[in-house]
Amino acid sequence: MFKLNAKQKKALKDYGLAVVASAVTMGVALLTDMAPQYAIIIGAVAAPLTKWASRNSKDYGIGS
Repeated sequence: MFKLNAKQKKALKDYGLAVVASAVTMGVALLTDMAPQYAIIIGAVAAPLTKWASRNSKDYGIGS
């Protein structure tokens, strides 16, 4: 089994948050059949909001 240190766990979590933000952007774009430039704007907003909403993040947002 893998043993991850704190830095690796944080990197893996940030990667997961980026995947979630990308999925939101792609999902909205595909479901609404919107123009790509609008999907990019949604992605640009979704990524920081996803990071902000992470309660464990100490970088910025509402983390403790």
